[in-house]
Amino acid sequence: MNKLFYNWQRISFKLLIAIAISFGVSLIFSIIISTVFIQPYILSHQNNVNTLQYNLVIIPNFIMIILSFIISFLLLIRNKIIYLKQISNTVHLISQGNLGIVIDLKGKDELTQLSMNINSMSKELERKFKYERQLEKIKNELITSVSHDLRTPLTSILGYTDLLRKKEYKNENELNDYLNTIYIKSNDLKNLINELFEFTKLSSPDILLSKQRIDLSQLMEQIIGENIPIFQKEGLEIKKEIIAEDIYIPIDVEKMVRVFDNLFINALKYSVKPSIIKVSLIQKENEVLFSISNEGANIKEENLERLFEKFYREDQSRKSEGSAGLGLAISKRIVELHKGSIWVELKDGWITFFVKLNKKIQ
Repeated sequence: MNKLFYNWQRISFKLLIAIAISFGVSLIFSIIISTVFIQPYILSHQNNVNTLQYNLVIIPNFIMIILSFIISFLLLIRNKIIYLKQISNTVHLISQGNLGIVIDLKGKDELTQLSMNINSMSKELERKFKYERQLEKIKNELITSVSHDLRTPLTSILGYTDLLRKKEYKNENELNDYLNTIYIKSNDLKNLINELFEFTKLSSPDILLSKQRIDLSQLMEQIIGENIPIFQKEGLEIKKEIIAEDIYIPIDVEKMVRVFDNLFINALKYSVKPSIIKVSLIQKENEVLFSISNEGANIKEENLERLFEKFYREDQSRKSEGSAGLGLAISKRIVELHKGSIWVELKDGWITFFVKLNKKIQ
């Protein structure tokens, strides 16, 4: 408010200066006219000048003086008027939906400051509009891409429920099979909905992380320990390379555990069985590098980065029930919220996912 008042004072002061200069120009012009025209005329006709003749001499010259004031004033503020017109036209274009356009900055005065504010507003409106359009696009993609995934388990649930309702089963074993299938499909549907909800929540610009300093090496040992029995059932052996020393790092534990879980689940689903899973956690100065590798990934190298795209699947064989194909997209979003990076590499039939995090509090 004080800055606005200060700028208004400066504009008023400059206008007063322009008026004073214009008044000075008109005063000089009036002196010249009086000296060159009026006085000689009156002196030469002092005995024969009546009121009408006097007025016919004075009034045109008075009009000339006023015109000199107006012309000089307009010349002084001409550039400002042109600039104001340019500002006005740009604001009109912005109001018509042409977001992102800017005004050329000229000088360092108050109008330039106004132009800078309008440019900033235009860019911010463009950014918000693009964000809203992106959200709308994401929403449409969510509806289009997961409609089939949601319909598949729901159709099975309705089908088996209808069989139970009509008592179309041969014996108790078949009844239990139907109930078990309904239970499994219901869990698939629940997982799909949870995945979609989490992705939507993480897409919000207002999301906040609940960071705390934890020992990442200890957390990783815990995650590996929980996964060893699951992997062993599938004929997979986890080989780990984790630094024994403590690695304290500020993270949102719940969200980063989701990242690591997604990567372990991905390795479990798409590994050659039996085989080994390599897990590594390395500390480098102020950074921590986690990696997990599995053998037998059926994917083209040029499509590696697309794995992190929402709903992307290399082929339908990679599609799993109870998943909308958002796991890696969710992981990437979480890592980016931590100001880290996640990427994937393919070498000699081994696919490796890397997660790099900064140990400094950000």
